[in-house]
Amino acid sequence: MGKKDKKVDAYIAKSQDFAKPILSFIRETVHKGCPGVEEKIKWSFPNFLYKGGILCNMGAFKEHCTFGFWRAAILQEKGLLNPSDQQAMGQFGRITKISDLPSQTKLVKIVKEAARLNEPGIKSPIKKKVTVRKQLEIPGYFRIKLNKNKKAKITFDKFSQSHKNEYIEWITEAKTETTRDKRITTSIDYLSNGKPLNWKYMKK
Repeated sequence: MGKKDKKVDAYIAKSQDFAKPILSFIRETVHKGCPGVEEKIKWSFPNFLYKGGILCNMGAFKEHCTFGFWRAAILQEKGLLNPSDQQAMGQFGRITKISDLPSQTKLVKIVKEAARLNEPGIKSPIKKKVTVRKQLEIPGYFRIKLNKNKKAKITFDKFSQSHKNEYIEWITEAKTETTRDKRITTSIDYLSNGKPLNWKYMKK
């Protein structure tokens, strides 16, 4: 059986009026697609966990909501998700109304596949080495931490794209949630002191 968290109820209740039906719809859909899902507030917004791993998460901001899947890259490869062309956390861009999301039937299908990927024994495909450095999207959970530390955010915003990518890649490639949390903490510390990720190896 799934498990709901009263903190998520409180999160929705405190959200902007436009966001409440959106968050409720997402929550209902996730539980419908994965009856065994559990809720937890992490990184200041609701996360949905299954089989010990994060399945997806949602968030509400002043003028929009977001919704994203943990293994989005695999779901995109399977044709279930399209990369978002908007600068917002998640794969559905800036959500301001329920109709900005796919139908519940389609979302349930995505949730079911995401849940299957969290089953024991299911491994992520080995990532191919990227030879062309392109602009990477800042994960929402990292953006939240940056916004809470003015010095770190200023440093990050002023860095070249290659330095930004180094941080984003290092964080998103973490294989466990614990490792990712540690990398985020280290990143914020380095950035608040004006340092690029690999500052130790740079020539003085």
